[in-house]
Amino acid sequence: PFPTTEQGRAVWAPARHQPVPRAEGPPAPGARWIAEAAPSFLSPSARPEDFLVVALYDYDAIHAEDLSFQKGEHLKVLERSGEWWKARLLSTGNEGYIPNNYVARVNTLETEEWFFKGISRKDADRYLLAPGNAIGSFMIRDSETTQGRGSWAISNKRPVFAVCPEYLFCSLSGQSDGLCQTLTFPCIAPKPQQPWEKDAWEIPRSSLKLEQKLGAGQFGEVWMATYNTHTKVAVKTMKPGSMSVEAFLEEANIMKTLQHDKLVKLHAVVTKEEPIYIITEFMEKGSLLDFLKSDEGRKQPLPRLIDFASQIAEGMAFIEQQNYIHRDLRAANILVSGLLVCKIADFGLARVIDDNEYTAREGSKFPIKWTAPEAINYGSFTIKSDVWSFGVLLMEIITYGRTPYPGMSHMEVIRALERGYRMPCPEGCPREFYEVMMRCWEKQPENRPTFESNQSILEDFFIATEGQYQQQP
Repeated sequence: PFPTTEQGRAVWAPARHQPVPRAEGPPAPGARWIAEAAPSFLSPSARPEDFLVVALYDYDAIHAEDLSFQKGEHLKVLERSGEWWKARLLSTGNEGYIPNNYVARVNTLETEEWFFKGISRKDADRYLLAPGNAIGSFMIRDSETTQGRGSWAISNKRPVFAVCPEYLFCSLSGQSDGLCQTLTFPCIAPKPQQPWEKDAWEIPRSSLKLEQKLGAGQFGEVWMATYNTHTKVAVKTMKPGSMSVEAFLEEANIMKTLQHDKLVKLHAVVTKEEPIYIITEFMEKGSLLDFLKSDEGRKQPLPRLIDFASQIAEGMAFIEQQNYIHRDLRAANILVSGLLVCKIADFGLARVIDDNEYTAREGSKFPIKWTAPEAINYGSFTIKSDVWSFGVLLMEIITYGRTPYPGMSHMEVIRALERGYRMPCPEGCPREFYEVMMRCWEKQPENRPTFESNQSILEDFFIATEGQYQQQP
C-alpha cells in the first residue's frame, strides 16, 4: 500500500493510510518515524536439530521441575508444548521447564533488545511513549501489512509517519541523516508475565493468599492475591448462591480458550466449595471506571481517551469474530495495566448469574443503563446488544466515568428509550466520537455497526486527533 524508492531516495506517506501525493523531504520536525526493515532480517533459517535459544530475562525456578537461568545464557530446547518448554542449560547440563516467552531462538532478531515481536503499531506507540523512554528511543517490530518485513519506530512525542522503501540507514546513532531524531536507546520493554503454572486449572483455595481488597461488585469482591507465594494475581470472589457451579464451569472452559491481548487472561478457578474464586491476571491500574475518576485518569488527554475506546473495540472485535457475547460491557468491567493497556474482563460471566438476580427490574442489579432495549424487554442478548453497551461505555470514557443518564432512574431510562431518547453529546466531546455512539444506539440491532468497523474508525480517529492535539501550542 506504500510507494517505493525512487533513485535511492525515501518516499514519505502517513502511517496506516493509503499513499498520498509524494513528498521527497523528511517529515515534519518531531515526527515519529516507522520504516520497513530488509526482509532477509526477518527470515532466519535454522535446522530443527539445532534448536538453541538464548535467555532474554532472568528466571528463578518456582517449582522443582523448573529450570533457573540468567539473561544471556544459552539453552537447548528438548520439548515444546504450550507455554512451557523442556530445555537443557548448556553451561551446566541441567534440565527442566522454562517459560517460552523468556527466551528467543539464537541468531534471530528476537534476541536484540530493539526488536519487539508480534506487537501492533498502536502498542508500539504505547511502549515508546511510556515513562522511562527518552526522545530518540527506537524499536523494530513485525510489519502488520507485509509478511516477512518489519517496521521500525522512533519516539519523539509527535505524530507518526512511515518510510516505506527498502532504504538502509547507517550510523543513525551518531547522526540523524534526515531522520526526525538521532537514535538513542532501544525502547524499554516491560518484562513479560510468566505463563500460568502447567495444568493448574482447579486449584486449592489454600494456594491463594488474599492480600488487598480492590473493590466490590454486584456479585462479589475483587482482591489482589498471591498464588503459591510467588505469583501476583487478581481474585474475584463470587457471592454464594449467585451462580450454578456447573453452569459456571461450562462457561469458564469456553472463556479460558479466548486468548487475546485485549482480553484479561483467565488463569484458574476454585469451585469445590463456595464462594467460587475466579483467578485472572493482575492489572495494576484496576478498573477503567475507577481509573477515569482518579487524579491520574482525569489528566488523560483526548487522544488517550480515544485510544482506550479503540483498544476496547479491538478486544470486542475478537469476541465478535469468535461468535461470543459479553453481555455486561461497561467501564467497570474493563481493566487497565501500568502501560495503560485496556483489557476486557468478565466476558460471558453475566450468562451464568442467577436469573432472579440478573433481571431488568427497578432496584435489581441488572445494568439497565448499559443494556440494549431488546435485551431489557425480551432478554435478547447478541453481539449487537454488546454494540449498544459499547456506545454507553464510550460515554463513560469521554465524561471521565460519569454515570450514564445522570439523574434518571432505571424506569425513566427505559421509558425514555422507548420514546427514542438518546443521551446528548457532552461538552468537549468531538462530534465524530459522538457519531460513533449514535450509530451504536440504532434502534434496530442489524443497523448497528460491527466492532471491527468501530475499531477501524476509532483507530483512524485516534491518529488524526493525536496529530492535531500535539501540534497545538
